[in-house]
Amino acid sequence: MSRPWPGGSPDASRDGPEADPGDAGFSPATGLSFAHRLVSIGDRPVLHDIALTLRPNELLAVCGPNGAGKTTLLRALAGLLPGTPPRDPRRVAYLPQNARCAWALTVGQVAALGRIPHRDSAESPVTCALQSCGILALRNRRVDRISGGEARRAMLARAFATEPDLFLLDEPTADLDPVAAQAIMHLLRQTAESGRAVVVVQHAVDLAIRYAHRIVVLRGGRVAADVPAREALPALASAFGLPFGVDPEPRLLPYDERASPH
Repeated sequence: MSRPWPGGSPDASRDGPEADPGDAGFSPATGLSFAHRLVSIGDRPVLHDIALTLRPNELLAVCGPNGAGKTTLLRALAGLLPGTPPRDPRRVAYLPQNARCAWALTVGQVAALGRIPHRDSAESPVTCALQSCGILALRNRRVDRISGGEARRAMLARAFATEPDLFLLDEPTADLDPVAAQAIMHLLRQTAESGRAVVVVQHAVDLAIRYAHRIVVLRGGRVAADVPAREALPALASAFGLPFGVDPEPRLLPYDERASPH
């Protein structure tokens, strides 16, 4: 269940069933405003007093501890929960957490499923999606006979093949090795900067800070912070109950596509 604020504002009266007029759909020009005072799963309240704006040209990372409501927020944004407006599947692509293909399809066939909302079999978007996700060479391989990380990228390619204005991706770098994870986050930032809006749930805080433009920190079903990525570390540390500071230990460096072996 989802209860929007009347008029779409957290400062408005909380009485009345009116839907937020700004929550009707994503616009490539203005983005999408999402304002709901309560989002529940069954009888269990999960999100409280949520007010977000998704903007074109921006990669937004949603971070927070397990159980904070990240996946529920993404499903609400996708219009998949009762009380949330449905989205146009040609314009909004949603990749669930741990998405898998249960059929013995090829990687190319999995990516081509992204054309279903358009009711066509266009090849060019599928080829571009496979190329972008670094798995064009796997096009004719069965998805159940490749690695988990490669299968994960096949599912991501399905979202890219849709050519949406808005990507809603739940842990898109799960199961990926460090090179592939950084490459995908680099791709998602580039995708956002090409005029799309990209929202990712991300547990890898270092990747979120490095590649996202903006970070929303969830804690206990509420927005604890909504700040530029470079300013998010104090709020992230507080949400996870960890200290933060300068760590002089050696570490893997950011992704460089020129040096990538993939």
